[in-house]
This record gives sequence, structure tokens and C-alpha cells, in this order.
Amino acid sequence: MRGFLLNNRDELIRRCKDKVALRPSRDATPDQLSHGVPMFLDQLTRTLEAEDGGDAVGGLQISGASGGEGSALSEMGVSATVHGGELLALGYTVDQVVHDYGDLCQAITDLAVERDAPFSVDHFRTLNRCLDNAIADAVTEFAAQRDVKVARQQAEDENERLGFIAHELRNHLQVAKLAFAALESGRLPVGGSTGAVLKRSLGSMEGLINHSLAAVREAALAPVHPRIFSLAVFLADAGRVAELYAADTGCALSIAQVDPQIAMEGNRELLLAALGNLLQNAFKFTRPGSEVTLHAHTSADWIRIDVEDCCGGLPEGSVDTVFKPFQQGFDDKRGLGLGLSIARRSVEADRGRLTVQDLPGKGCVFTISMPMRRLA
Repeated sequence: MRGFLLNNRDELIRRCKDKVALRPSRDATPDQLSHGVPMFLDQLTRTLEAEDGGDAVGGLQISGASGGEGSALSEMGVSATVHGGELLALGYTVDQVVHDYGDLCQAITDLAVERDAPFSVDHFRTLNRCLDNAIADAVTEFAAQRDVKVARQQAEDENERLGFIAHELRNHLQVAKLAFAALESGRLPVGGSTGAVLKRSLGSMEGLINHSLAAVREAALAPVHPRIFSLAVFLADAGRVAELYAADTGCALSIAQVDPQIAMEGNRELLLAALGNLLQNAFKFTRPGSEVTLHAHTSADWIRIDVEDCCGGLPEGSVDTVFKPFQQGFDDKRGLGLGLSIARRSVEADRGRLTVQDLPGKGCVFTISMPMRRLA
């Protein structure tokens, strides 16, 4: 068998690659696959050479004992372990890992039949032992790294979920405090628009807490059905909150008028919270004494809601990362870096898009794009 493997090494590798190419999700570079078939063939060949020469100990050091005992410490076990980790990084499944080693076994037996190259029983036993050990070590490492990856992802998801709750509660609380401070001055009626802002903020906090408690109890939540609502009223509600931010920061606020017949469709509360996040960020980072604008435009079948500030522009390289969770584009670290990530997720949940345009030296424009509807 050793001579057969040496003489047909390239053909066996080619056949294995052809089999791999027939299956989906096999995007691997030659370097990434170097611990797979080519190295296994070399180790199998050297194992046969050692055992044929009477060096049983040397053969075990290369490929490990039958049954897998101590195989992870063998040369083949080490390389198979590396290979298993590489296959996980490429998105392979456990079945695919096993099949890839099975391809080599099939390629060897098929070619041996074609070339009429019979093997001894001992050589077949060595081949099977090496395959069993390599598969076991590759799958063991694959499973171990997969479990770590899954656990890490679960932890990240839980952190993001808790961060979402804390972030949204803090935003609603801040709006409620601003509205209360305005009412406390005695110059505004409780039944006016500022009072409505306070009431809505408290209602949003109650809804968020109830939703979170229901999720903890694993209760079935009623599905949220999207509805069609007026864009003008939507912007007016967002504007009343933005006016509190403007008064608190001393910046100006400009809100453009829109056609009262234009409408949007989606989860109004989540979209309003997303726009509120953009406005809060705009007033947080815009230059003192400057202006934040809230404008809406229509084009074809889309609505574009722009929030433009005068922050001086985004830090270099942050356009590509600003929407990632726990990313903060400026030096101000008071937040969690979740606002833009939450806003994008809310917008995309209703088939919309959230993008940013950097205006170096001036500011930036965050744009919510949503399919346009019209009121009946």
C-alpha cells in the first residue's frame, strides 16, 4: 500500500478535491486544507513505512493506537485537531467533516480496484485505524470549538438583549425627566403636548418592562401586527421629544412639513423609538449653538427621513462600524454603544433601511428609508 500511495498521491488528492467540489459550502484555501488529505496521506505513508520496517512504536507515534487511545498526542492527532478547527471556521458541519475523510477512503479503494493493486489485511487495518483516529480527533476538536462558539454567541446575544432593555429604558426615562422638568416650571399645562410626551414615555417604559417579564416567564406574546400611520403625525410626535432635547442642549431644531396624505407601515412604537435614538444622538454630539434638522422626502415608492446634525463629521473609519453593537464612534462613553444598532434592527424589521452619510467637517446625516404608503 505504501508504494501505491506514493505513486498515486496526486491522483488521490485530485479525486478527493473533485468529491468535495460536488458538495455545497466548501470554500477553503489550499493552506486551510493543508492539514487535511495531503498531510493525512503523508502520515499514513510514513506509518506504513515504519510498521513494515518493524518499528511499531514509531508507527503509533505518527498515527496513534487502535481505538483512539492517546491518538490526540500523536502527530496525526495534532494535525487532525487543527483541521477540525479549520473546518468549523469554514462553516462545515460534523457530517461534512466525517464525509471529507470518507472521501479519501473511497478514493483509495476505487483507485486500487482500477489499478488492480491488492492490499494486505494488515495494511487495510492500518488504513482504517488511521482514518478512525483522524476522524475522531477532528470531530472532537470540531465539537469542542463549536460548543465554545455557541456559548460565546449565546453570551453575546444575552448581553445585547440586556443592553437593549437598559438602553431603551434609559432613553424613555430621560425623555420623561425632561418632560417633567418642563411641566414642573409651571409654565406648561399638564394636558398639553409636553404632558402627552411624559405619558407616552411612561407608557413605553411600562410596555418594555411587561414585555421583558413575559419573555422571562416564557409566556407567548401576542404578535405585533404592522399598521399604516400618518408620516406627519409620526414626525410631530418625534418632534415634541426633540424639542425637549433642543431646550436641554441649547441647540436649534428644524422640522420640515410633509404631505398629510403620506403614510408609513410598520411597528409605530419601535420606529418612533428608532427615530428618537437618532435625534438623541444628534443633540448629544452636535456642536453647541448649532442646529439639528428633521426632514422627510419622498422618491418613487420610498420615504426618506433624514436627521442631520453639526457634530463635525464622523471619526475616520467609523462609517462601516457605527451600527455594530457596543461601538461608540466618539470619545463620549456615557452610553452603551447600542442605540444605532437597536435603531437599525427596528427599521429593518419593517423592511426599511437605516444608513449614514458622513459630511466631513460639518456633521452627518442618518436616514431611515421606508416603503411609502398613502392614507385612504
